[in-house]
Amino acid sequence: MRAQTTIRRRPGNALMALNLALLSVLALITLAPRAGAQPSDPSAPRARGEYTLVGGQTSSGNSNAIYVLDTANRELVALRWNPNTSSLEGIGYRNLAQDVFAEPDR
Repeated sequence: MRAQTTIRRRPGNALMALNLALLSVLALITLAPRAGAQPSDPSAPRARGEYTLVGGQTSSGNSNAIYVLDTANRELVALRWNPNTSSLEGIGYRNLAQDVFAEPDR
């Protein structure tokens, strides 16, 4: 009987190819541009919102609205339910920080 000889291949080529592929993925992730939803100036990001919801009538009095107050960013948004599209519509926005320093209208 003949003795079986096993040939061991060096896994060097396969490991080098795998390392090269992983390195290219790492370079792609590192050098990719920032996502559009992230602030352009990372040193001054927008604060995380703290929301309060209040229901009430609009000034016209013929429909109801949801008022969303963001106390962290000092903003107020008014929303109305549209039964035709089954969605909320924005009907008003106020930047409360700007309103504090605005001249009163008289």
